[in-house]
Amino acid sequence: MTDRSITFIGWILFVVSAIGFCIASIGDFWSMFGSIFFLIACLVFMIPYFRRGP
Repeated sequence: MTDRSITFIGWILFVVSAIGFCIASIGDFWSMFGSIFFLIACLVFMIPYFRRGP
């Protein structure tokens, strides 16, 4: 496995964790806010994996 694929798998696991935190925090505004913020941050860090390089 390449370093890029290992890093991508790590980010997928972070996204799954963030979704789990969102589900677990249903009913608590601040926990949900933090969980959604964490999920968005993970997705932003994954953008380079979906861009086409030169």
